[in-house]
Amino acid sequence: MESKKLPPGQHEIGAIPRWNIDHLGIIPENPKFDPEKWTLTVNGEVEKPVELTWRDFLKLPSVESISNFHCVEGWSVRDCRWYGVKFSTLVKIVVPSKDAKYVLFRCSDGYTTPLDLKDLLKDNILLAYKLNGQFLEEPLGGPVRLVVPDKYAYKSAMWIERITFTNRKKPGYWEERGYSDTADVWKNDRVARKKDSL
Repeated sequence: MESKKLPPGQHEIGAIPRWNIDHLGIIPENPKFDPEKWTLTVNGEVEKPVELTWRDFLKLPSVESISNFHCVEGWSVRDCRWYGVKFSTLVKIVVPSKDAKYVLFRCSDGYTTPLDLKDLLKDNILLAYKLNGQFLEEPLGGPVRLVVPDKYAYKSAMWIERITFTNRKKPGYWEERGYSDTADVWKNDRVARKKDSL
């Protein structure tokens, strides 16, 4: 379990079973999941790029991780029980080159967000496909979403379809619109500052 203390500026919304059900991403409707057609492409500055089918992805070693979830709008959900593939497991499979410093996540709705590779190697960073024992519904980012507990939720990309390792950081959807690239929940880091410029 995580700390009982919430980050600055956050309030708990309680145990609401479908707490993010109204999230529509950046298109009018949530992307539809077809397990026979879905693929996850991992490419860029890596030695062994892969394209995983849904069946391939489910065969990867998976773990449960409990963490709090923090939206930049100010609400938090405690003790989310995520289940999925550690990002560090994927790193071992594709073997990033020495030039790979960043990772760009691309989603089925066109959304993108970048993260530093070093921030993605922590034990609690998951490519999650279950929440509280249930496969992720599409409005919650299913079939696969990123979970980065120490950053605001816009860094926890939903509906992931492509992961690209890069040597330069490219701003994503919200970073281009003035949101902080670092998105550190404990520093109340919501709005971009000059140091965040990509």
